Amino acid sequence: MSIDLRNLSAKELGALIAKAKEQQTKLAKRTPIATIRSKITKFAKAEGYTLEELFGMGGTRPAKAAAKPGPRAGKKLGKVAPKYRNPANPKETWTGRGKHPRWMAALIAKGKKADDFLIKKK
Repeated sequence: MSIDLRNLSAKELGALIAKAKEQQTKLAKRTPIATIRSKITKFAKAEGYTLEELFGMGGTRPAKAAAKPGPRAGKKLGKVAPKYRNPANPKETWTGRGKHPRWMAALIAKGKKADDFLIKKK
């Protein structure tokens, strides 16, 4: 959360400071999280449960939320024929996907163009 303090009036700035101090006081009064975790673990063990059974997680730390699959999740991209070839070493090729290979980046930095390395189709 980012607040531009330069655009706040004195009244708004005072209210923000008051809210921040109130939140700081609340957080300072809370029992440390490690203590709470320890108490919960001990209580669960005393009742004959594990945290895995109760919360579906391993150990004493909460499980991270599952990453949301991207729009291409599970889709495999097919193989692509090389589009560019290194003139100094014909065994080095590049399909045009992803970052430029080092050999190409070095030659482009020297003033060449990517089109100079195109593989001519017959």
